[in-house]
Parts: sequence; structure tokens; C-alpha cells
Amino acid sequence: MKNATSHLLALLCLLGATFQARAASSTVLNVTGIITPSACEVLLSGNGIVDHGRLPARSLNQYEFSPLPMRPLDLSVSCNEPVLFVLVGLDNRAHSSLGPGFYYGLGNNIHAPGERLGTVSLAFRNVVADSVPALVLASSNQGLTWFPEANAYPGNFTGFAKPGTLVPEPHRLLNATLHINTSINAAAVLTLNQEVPLDGSIVLDLRYM
Repeated sequence: MKNATSHLLALLCLLGATFQARAASSTVLNVTGIITPSACEVLLSGNGIVDHGRLPARSLNQYEFSPLPMRPLDLSVSCNEPVLFVLVGLDNRAHSSLGPGFYYGLGNNIHAPGERLGTVSLAFRNVVADSVPALVLASSNQGLTWFPEANAYPGNFTGFAKPGTLVPEPHRLLNATLHINTSINAAAVLTLNQEVPLDGSIVLDLRYM
């Protein structure tokens, strides 16, 4: 760090000398950077992929949603030291959501783009933070207030604390099971005479508080 500071001061002095010698010309020096807290890493098992395979169209309900088997993924967050963080679900297919604010979108039918394919929901289960069972908290107003909620609704902040605490706490290591529930829209409102890929895409964004 000392060497970097000395180099920066030398550069500033050099620019100053150049300006004095040629007062008619000038330049701008921008010094930028980001100071971050201890780094945290988020990992999902299976590379974060949930593949429901091939689903025969005839197996879908005609006039109501067809729920697919729940798929669990292991989630871990590891930090260099205890850090106060939240997880935020960001829906890359929000335009196809059938329940904005509650469900993530499953994408649109590539053969009939106006048709929305279904819903995806996320929930945290079996959460352990620093070797202690943890309570899952949610905030729908960017952290101003918190309430117990295991479902990870789109855009909500999700934090973690020991049971009985209603404010997120710093953690170094967090492990949980993420339950992914997928439902396909009623077959009667979908064009299914060709293969249609399911296309849900969700980002779990870790944010430092």
C-alpha cells in the first residue's frame, strides 16, 4: 500500500510540473476504486441448474396449473469474517411472471411469445448460520422493517438471524436448502404443438448492508 501511495503522489507531482511549464494545456486525473467489506462467496449445488427434463404435453392439466416436482438445491454463503448481508432474488424473466411480487417467471412460449409458461417460487429451508439454526427474515422495503418469511419473493431482501431476533445479523458461514417449485400454466392457454423450452432465470444477488 505504501508503494502504491508513493507512486500516486509522484504522478500528481509530475502532472503539476507539466501544468506549470505549459499553462495553456491541462488534463484531468480521475482516481477511482471501491472499498468493500470482507468478500463473500455464494454457491449453489448443481451449478444452479434445475432441469425438469421432457414433459409430455398430454400430462399437463388443461384448465389449471400443473405443479412439477419440487427440486432442492444446496446453498452456501461463505465470508472471510462475519458480515451483514442479504440475498435478493432478481427475476430475469419478470415480463413473463403470472404473479409479480410473488412468483418468478418461467419465460414465454417461443412459438407464441404472448403466452406465459408458468411460475417459479423459491423458499429457504434448513438454514444454519455459523453452526446454529437460523431464522429467515424478509423485508419488502429495502431493509427498513423485517418479518419472518421463508419464501424468497422477487425483489425482497432476505436476511438471517438467530430465532427470536427480528433484525438480520452478521454471519461468516451460512448453509441452507433452497426449494424450487415450478408450475406450468394451464395447457388450454398454451400452444403446445411443438417442443417448448422452459426458460426461468433467477439471480440470487448478495448485498452488503
